[in-house]
Amino acid sequence: MAHLVEQMAYTGTTPWHGLGNQLTENQPLEVWAEQAGMNWQIEECPVHFIASGNPVMGELKQYDNNKVLYRSDTKEPLSVVGNRYKVVQPEEILEFYRDLTERSGFQLETAGVLKGGRKLWALARTGQTGAIKGNDHINAYVLLATACDGTMATTAQFTSVRVVCNNTLHVALQNQGGSVVKVRHSTDFDANKVKNGLGISISNWNNFMYELKELSNRKVTHKEALTYIEGVFTSNGQTSQRGAKRALELFEGQGYGSNLASADGTAYGLVNAVTQYVDHERRARGNDYRLDSAWFGIGAQIKDQALTQALALVA
Repeated sequence: MAHLVEQMAYTGTTPWHGLGNQLTENQPLEVWAEQAGMNWQIEECPVHFIASGNPVMGELKQYDNNKVLYRSDTKEPLSVVGNRYKVVQPEEILEFYRDLTERSGFQLETAGVLKGGRKLWALARTGQTGAIKGNDHINAYVLLATACDGTMATTAQFTSVRVVCNNTLHVALQNQGGSVVKVRHSTDFDANKVKNGLGISISNWNNFMYELKELSNRKVTHKEALTYIEGVFTSNGQTSQRGAKRALELFEGQGYGSNLASADGTAYGLVNAVTQYVDHERRARGNDYRLDSAWFGIGAQIKDQALTQALALVA
């Protein structure tokens, strides 16, 4: 079976998806680039085609409105894009964190390449942490990712990880800016502008922790839990019965940390039941596919919906 993860590296304990090359802490970015498979460039050239059914005798012509992106190391094609498309290089993803790791206390934890180089990411722990009742600890991260196949803009996103179960959740704040910044590929990527737009500061994290504490104090009835889960797992009038059933089981005691005071019978417990299902148990062709979905795809959308719907319970 083909794998989505081309290569990746990590520090500390093995990530929940179980993939990658382990590094010791505080490695220079050059080591990260090599071990994470990000030590190459995205090259480009005009699109050419043979104006004949005969590939030998036909005339080679150039199409000026598009260009081919390809890897500098393997020469493998990545995508065909318009001429206005602005490339974000693998080294730019890592360089985004240089001053943050060298002067601001951030620490890279994972970085890597998906889909043969079509998607790139790096994740760093900010050093900010919080706890909800019952000693339920949550750490703050910043995720930067890009793609060169038209599937996503370059995106910087605050992300949280619940220590007890490694559940990941985007820090999506109600009525708050700065939790996510997206740069379309029709414009140049400016790392400093992204950092300023993201508002890398303690205020966003404090607001997010306040929201989670509110959820941990909100007890839910069995009926409310059923309504919530059905809402999260219903799309276009169709309910994922498997997902809804398993999320309810995780909420009612089978989930990691579900018996902690913060999660037992609370709205926060509902959110974590959904995130555990998406991150660890939702059907996928492999852990690399599950990672892609949980961070960038339908899994991330389900988790965002779970948080939004839970926050409505405390509004």
